[in-house]
Order: sequence, then C-alpha cells, then structure tokens
Amino acid sequence: MTERRLISGTSPYEPKLGYSRAVVQGDWCFVAGTTGADFNGQFPHDPLEQARNALKTIRATLEQAGFTMKDVVRANYIITDASLIEAIAPALGDAFGNIRPAATMIVAGLVNPAMKVEIEVTAFRG
Repeated sequence: MTERRLISGTSPYEPKLGYSRAVVQGDWCFVAGTTGADFNGQFPHDPLEQARNALKTIRATLEQAGFTMKDVVRANYIITDASLIEAIAPALGDAFGNIRPAATMIVAGLVNPAMKVEIEVTAFRG
C-alpha cells in the first residue's frame, strides 16, 4: 500500500475546515481548489490576475509534492460569471495549452464575493 502524504499551505482555513492544500497518494496528486489571492491574502479585482495567482500557487504546490504542471491530467475551473471565460483564458492557455488536461468549467458562487476564480487539479506521474 502506498503512503498518503499531506501537503499543507499557509491558509488558516486548512486546519479549521479540515483539508490539505494537496494529497499525494502513490503516483497521484490531488490539489485542492485554489483561489486567486495574492501573497498578502488580497484578491485582485482583475480575474486574469486571480487566475494567474491561483496557477502560481498550484504550480508551487505540485513542485512541493514532487510533480510538475506537465503531470496535470484533470482541471476543474469555477468562475463566478460566464463572462469571465475570455478574461482568464490567457492564464489557462499559458499554463495548460500544451498539456491539455481533461477539464470542466462551472459557473457558481464562491465563499467570498472578492473571489472570481477557483482552480482544482489532479496530477498523475505513473
């Protein structure tokens, strides 16, 4: 049986809500939904900046877990308004244009009105 490894970030919500930034199980890495706060914990008004911030956090989390963006096989995008698709497309294209993971995009409310984008990925390196 492969060991389960928890990767923690800096969010105070991880212990409070009982989740990890990522979970590594064997050749798999499951990265939790990641929003676009900057390193000061503030959410830029620009959805593109939020998407880039989320992807930067995801990239760092994958690297901490021993994975790369090229290992991403699944991506889930949550946006608060369908009109944001074009605004965030450059960040998604830059991150995944050549990788092309299976993806889903959902329009839904997020827990903080300042949040416009949340991204979750699954990586596999088998």
